[in-house]
Amino acid sequence: MWFVIPLVIVLLLLIYEYRLRTPDQLILRETKGTIGFRTSRWYPRHFSLALPGTTHLMELKLEATAKGSMPVIIKLTASVAASQNTIGALIRVGGWTGNAIEKASKDLESVLHGQVKQYTEKNGVEDLSSEGLLQHLRDRESTGREQFGLDIVSLSVQSIDPVDATVAEALHQRESARILEQTEELNQRARVSGAQARLRADEEIARTEHDLSLLRFELKKSEQERESQLAQQRMEDELRRNRMRLDFDREEMSILKDNPQLLLLTPQAARLAEASQSMKNARTVVSLAPADAEQGLKLAGLFQVFLEQMMNGSNKLPEKKSKS
Repeated sequence: MWFVIPLVIVLLLLIYEYRLRTPDQLILRETKGTIGFRTSRWYPRHFSLALPGTTHLMELKLEATAKGSMPVIIKLTASVAASQNTIGALIRVGGWTGNAIEKASKDLESVLHGQVKQYTEKNGVEDLSSEGLLQHLRDRESTGREQFGLDIVSLSVQSIDPVDATVAEALHQRESARILEQTEELNQRARVSGAQARLRADEEIARTEHDLSLLRFELKKSEQERESQLAQQRMEDELRRNRMRLDFDREEMSILKDNPQLLLLTPQAARLAEASQSMKNARTVVSLAPADAEQGLKLAGLFQVFLEQMMNGSNKLPEKKSKS
């Protein structure tokens, strides 16, 4: 049973010496003057250094002077964390202790203060801006990584305020005036844009109405041309019918000329006979109107002469044919 005691002692030493590494820890080791990382889950605490892998927040209130010896107060907020690529610089500045990040961040504050003063001394109070200062600090961000072994995770400028309240009020009024001026300029631009939009709309409407008028004129012109063509066609049809009627009358006259006996069958001869008969019946009123009786006698004589000529013509035609 005597061999159990050494095993118990070794087990107690292991429990006392070794610790379990958590995911938010960086475990450092030193081998022949070189600092490296342990990746195993268990590590000996007296031969290793456990650093937090989380970020460290810094809130800075810095006093600086702008161009013209105008004092200003600048508030910054920065989050830093240990840089794994330059962990040696962190140990050199902060030491082989668990609060090495806090110690190195103190030195980083002094560097940031100097960079802020470098920016403010080159610009007047009215020219200082959060964007300009932030860009100035980010351009020199590598300084903290190389000199102090810290990565600046986030950096923001909270405020830049002059110490003199009168200057601060003047800047405030100036900024208000600038904003009002920009607002008025935007309003005037909006009015100009609205007027230009209305002008373009009126031009487009006028152009559309003009095109519509031209279209109406073309349609009216086409309609008039069609009406003119229809009138021309109707006139040509009427002329064609008149020519046909004239040709028919000519042919009828030619037939009557060659055959005078056919005149007795014409409506004109029938009307003339009817007129003569009516005038003969009017002889009973001759005593009342001698002029009418005389006119009736003339018409009867004319009709009788007409009949005699027709009869003579009909008798001469066969004689001509026989002589021929």
